[in-house]
This record gives sequence, structure tokens and C-alpha cells, in this order.
Amino acid sequence: MDERLEQLTQWVKTVSGQPEFDIRPASGDASFRRYFRVTYPDNNTQIAMDSPPEKEKNPEFVKIAELFQQAGLHVPKILDRDMDRGFLLLSDLGNRQYLPELTELTVERLYGDAMGALASFQVCIHEADIPAYDHALLADEMHLFRDWYLKKEKGLELAEQQAVTLADGFEQLAQMALAQPSVCVHRDYHSRNLMICDLQTPGILDFQDAVQGPVTYDLVSLLKDCYISWPQKNILDWVKGYHELAIQSGIIVKETELETFIEWFEWMGVQRHLKAIGIFSRLKHRDEKPGYMNDIPRTMVYVLDVCSRYDALQPFHALLIELGCE
Repeated sequence: MDERLEQLTQWVKTVSGQPEFDIRPASGDASFRRYFRVTYPDNNTQIAMDSPPEKEKNPEFVKIAELFQQAGLHVPKILDRDMDRGFLLLSDLGNRQYLPELTELTVERLYGDAMGALASFQVCIHEADIPAYDHALLADEMHLFRDWYLKKEKGLELAEQQAVTLADGFEQLAQMALAQPSVCVHRDYHSRNLMICDLQTPGILDFQDAVQGPVTYDLVSLLKDCYISWPQKNILDWVKGYHELAIQSGIIVKETELETFIEWFEWMGVQRHLKAIGIFSRLKHRDEKPGYMNDIPRTMVYVLDVCSRYDALQPFHALLIELGCE
């Protein structure tokens, strides 16, 4: 018996004032959170979130939801909450995820909407409101690649020089990230967390880990998505468009050269994709969710491609090839 689901159902009955409704899973999640769609007799729907308080960032979820709403973004409204038990009742943004609806015909419009929303929160949400994406956090994320992918998934024990080269590569990537202008970073801004909505697209989900950090982080999450890939020419065209938008919006200074912005973007992608590969491996080995392993080959292609094209990352690229990461 699912005791938490029983408790959540009883809580929804109490706070909604509705004794009868249908409740069923709404979506999967890579965390310990679970989402259930509540459908009432009049066909109105809401989302009930089961988010164990000892494992999830519920105060941060509430705070960032409010900040995003104040910035005019479309995120779920918090209709009721029980913070002690980790139950939240949310408005329903529907079930039209970006990922299955992205095609060559729709991508320009959908990514245009997503980049417009990205610019909005980069402009409107400020440093005092959210924690910093500092060196320690950047490094900890890359260590997921070392600990869960190289060591746990591939069973590798690095030689001393290999460990040094890996650490040097991590440090280069961290320094490049820290050199960028600092803005609000959603931190998981991709096609599984963006929704097509009737009134305002995109609906934005999974924002509770937001931090103040590198300006290109969310852009690379969107355009070099771990779950879908596009030709490099398209990606560079979109990056160029966002570079212009960022200058017009005051997100970056007008002296920021496009070449510099692209380099920030590409190096940031390596950091993020190493983190993602580590998380996918951890989901398999720790959380018994092996399905994300299917997304590692696409994600690794991004890493190897960028590292092969920058002289400073050649030692790191050679190490990944030596370790059989191709």
C-alpha cells in the first residue's frame, strides 16, 4: 500500500472541499518528488505534488515559484500547501511537454518562446533572491561524472596522471563558467521541463534548484538538450539570436563579442553535460532508474565535439578517448 499517496489523497479532499475526484500519476520525475493529476467531477484539474520534506527543497520550490510569477513567467500557482508533510496543490499546466512536439516545423516558434522567457527571468530575478552558483557547486557537479559514470558505471580506477588531467579539465571548465556575467539560472531548462500551454507558452517546471550563475547555462540546456539534438548550424544561429537579445535586454554588455559568447556557451555545455552523464548514472545505480542511460550517448557526443575543437581542452578530450568514453 502507498501510504503517502493515501495521505495525499485525504489531504486533497480536505483542502479542495471535494469529496470525489480521480487522482492518478501525472508525470515521472528524476527526483523523489511525485506528481498526480487530480480531476474533479466538473473536469477541472489540479496537480498534487508529493515531495518528501527530508529529501526535497520544498521551501525553495515555493520561493522560486513566487519569484518567477512576479517576473511574469508561467509557472504552477501554489493553491495550497502542507510544508510539514511535503504536500502541495498546484495549478495544472497540462500535459503537452515540449519534447514530443519539437519538430523542424515547430522548433523555431517553441525555442523562440523559451528564449523570450529565459531573457525575462535573467532580467527580472536578482542576486539577492537566490544562492550563488559558486566554484564548489560547479566542481561537485562535475565530480558526479567521475564518481558515478567513470568509477561506478564503467568500473574505472584512474591512474595518478589521469586523475590530474581530469581535475585540470574540471578546473578549466569551472573558471570559464565563473568568468561569465551572472544571472538567474533555472538549472534544468530543457524540453522535459517546458510545457506548451493555451494561454502562455512555455509553462516552466522544476525550477526549485535555481541559482545565480553563468549567463549561458540555461541557453545551452535548451539548445543542446540531453533528450533531443539539432544541427550545429541551427544551434549557432539560435545562439547568435540570443546574443543579440541579451545585449538589447541589458543582460550582457554590448561589447561582448559573439565569438566570446559562443565560447562561453560551448564550454558551459561541457560542464553541464558531464554533470548530466553523472546524474544519469547515479539514477541507474542509486535510484534504480536505468532509463536515463539511453540519453548518455547523445550527451557524450556534445562533450567530445566541443573538447575536440578547443586547443585548451585537447588533453581533456584525449583522456576521455583513452577512458573509452566515445
